Amino acid sequence: MEELLHNISQCNICKAYLPLGPRPVATAHINSKIIIIGQAPGTKVHESGIPWDDQSGKKLRQWLNVTDAQFYNTENFAIIPMGFCYPGKGKTGDLPPRPECAPQWHEQLLDKMPNVELIILIGAYAQKYYLKDKAKRTLTETVGEYKSYLPKYFPIPHPSPTNRFWRAKNPWFEELIVSELQEKVKAILK
Repeated sequence: MEELLHNISQCNICKAYLPLGPRPVATAHINSKIIIIGQAPGTKVHESGIPWDDQSGKKLRQWLNVTDAQFYNTENFAIIPMGFCYPGKGKTGDLPPRPECAPQWHEQLLDKMPNVELIILIGAYAQKYYLKDKAKRTLTETVGEYKSYLPKYFPIPHPSPTNRFWRAKNPWFEELIVSELQEKVKAILK
């Protein structure tokens, strides 16, 4: 695992497309129990090199009901974004994750984590990649049908502050589904 993470940290396959250059951000351990697969680091995470080290991360840890220490313990959580580097700014937020990362690295990482009990798929990119034709037409439908993906996958929306409109339109997510997510996480980490 250490060698694989080192190789990922040296990756530059999409260097030509990265406005801030490559700085892959991913964490994992052979004993990781839960994998978080999100989109790609934002500028703050690119600068710090610490995954989910931003407002989105604070909200995610609230949803999971875990402390920073629990979250950043790689034996609890592996953090593997769809794109390991900051992809650049788009019109309404960051650009989509680079398409090279997941096919290049994800399977190698997953193969080295035999104790994974849950994979949390954050946002449409992760959900479409992993659920394939089982993903519903929209993220809202996929998240609403989360039970059909258990026990392996738990799809959730992105916790970004820019997603507050989605959360306001879909209060059922935080009212009903977050508590189930918290129970699953608590049971796995006990």
